Amino acid sequence: MLIRLLRTYLAPYRRQIAGLLILSLAGTMAALLLPSLNAAIIDEGVARGDIGYIWRTGQMMLAVTLVQVGCSIWATYLGAKTAMSFGRDVRASIFERVLSFSSRELNHFGAPSLITRNTNDVQQVQTLVLLSATMFVAAPITMIGGIIMALRTDVGLSWLVAVAVPVLAISIYLVIRKMGPLFRLMQTQIDTVNRVLREQITGIRVVRAFVREPFETKRFAQTNKELTATSTSVGRYVASIFPIVMFILNVFSVAVLWFGARRIDAGDMQIGALTAFLTYLIQILMSVMMATFLLIIAPRAAVCAERIQEVLGTESSVLPPSHPITELRASGIVELEDVEFAYPGAASPVLRNIRFTAEPGQTTAIIGSTGAGKSTLISLIPRLFDATGGSVKVDGVEVRDCDQELLWSRIGLVPQKAFLFSGTVGSNLRYGNPDATDEELWRALSVAQADDFVREMPGQLDAPISQGGANVSGGQRQRLSIARALLKRPEIYIFDDSFSALDVATDARLRAALQRETAEAAVIIVGQRVATIADADKIVVLEHGEIVGSGTHDELLVHCPTYAEIVDSQLSAEEAAA
Repeated sequence: MLIRLLRTYLAPYRRQIAGLLILSLAGTMAALLLPSLNAAIIDEGVARGDIGYIWRTGQMMLAVTLVQVGCSIWATYLGAKTAMSFGRDVRASIFERVLSFSSRELNHFGAPSLITRNTNDVQQVQTLVLLSATMFVAAPITMIGGIIMALRTDVGLSWLVAVAVPVLAISIYLVIRKMGPLFRLMQTQIDTVNRVLREQITGIRVVRAFVREPFETKRFAQTNKELTATSTSVGRYVASIFPIVMFILNVFSVAVLWFGARRIDAGDMQIGALTAFLTYLIQILMSVMMATFLLIIAPRAAVCAERIQEVLGTESSVLPPSHPITELRASGIVELEDVEFAYPGAASPVLRNIRFTAEPGQTTAIIGSTGAGKSTLISLIPRLFDATGGSVKVDGVEVRDCDQELLWSRIGLVPQKAFLFSGTVGSNLRYGNPDATDEELWRALSVAQADDFVREMPGQLDAPISQGGANVSGGQRQRLSIARALLKRPEIYIFDDSFSALDVATDARLRAALQRETAEAAVIIVGQRVATIADADKIVVLEHGEIVGSGTHDELLVHCPTYAEIVDSQLSAEEAAA
């Protein structure tokens, strides 16, 4: 998964990577040349007292150092730019993929996990790319070049290199192999911490209302403790790597000095050559240590890449048609014919044998007990889900065959849970129509019975709205959501229990204003209150996923016991008759 992800998203940056490799090669070769020049100064200059040779060679070392520094700076720049671009592209791809998901896929992953995958997981892989570009590219070049230069300096001590490198590599491998499962567990625990924290912040009012702060504190503490324990275990392994590296480095440095001194005493080696050989050994072992940074991050990055690919590889259950219909007649007729819907793995369908038509200029209401399938039913019209049986048509065209953008442009949906984005009143309303004028905004607010409280807000249309609309009441959020849908002026309006937070008087005024504003459109209302839907031209009664009654309020009172029961539970006999 990791290799596939890197190959896919690093492909556009081949030129930068090629330049990075060239610069890394040049910088590394310059670094490998410096010990040999230093050895020449000791053996040829200092030993013989040749000051001119020392100056000439020193100037050459300075020039080589400048080349090394310049190449390192440019290589680091290209590596950082490539890594940041990689992270940007992956995050954009995840975001676009999530936007294409239906409610089924969103529920499968969950918001906390999707957030973690698009932030923390991408960051881990991005860090791997950055370290690979700035360190790991140079590590094998340094290792191979260092071995060649060490052999060129003195073959007699080369056996120390042959022993030191495998010993260091095996030691590090034994530590790192323990870390892979821990990294996988850590990412899952990060998801859990995000989920618990998100629930507590979102539900803070409920937590306080039921005095559950101690319980929630313990729940978060337990989740946090599990993540801390796993992170501590990983930290122990990471912390043990560097002492191992330094111990092996120092042991073999002493061995080089020990055996090198004997070769100097025997006349087989010069002091400068010993200094150069020791430097090459350190460079070789340091390159192995640099590679350990990558090996430390690689297991975690591999886990993160797998989680990222899981999102990128998930196709939406609501697929766009291969040959979409791009034109619809502007009428707004919604037809459901023998519609059935079942969730994957469910024992029985949520909806069965659903058949009704919503026509322009009419209001069609859907009512039923909790869990009857009302919200699921209306989700099939804009294709938030796809029906598993039957046909859902808009203007005579099956919604599966219609271009999705065209379909959504015909529908103004006010969801059951009104949601506002962080910004201003005006920016939220213009989600419905980006080109709407202030006059049009105020008209929509007036119809939605929201103009009074907006005029009282500081800044009015420019008044700030916090994330989710947390700084306004539930009823105000619903009215702003309705105004947003009105600005779109679609052929079909869908109100999913969108009046539940309104008082009776506001509800009545709003419905009266809506009748005038939506007179030529098809209006579908899902309601819990009988008073909200009693004046509808057609009322569809759902019970256990099936239609058990259809007609006007008066007709259903006589012929539909389920509807009569709902009415009796909410209204007095005088109110019902009226």
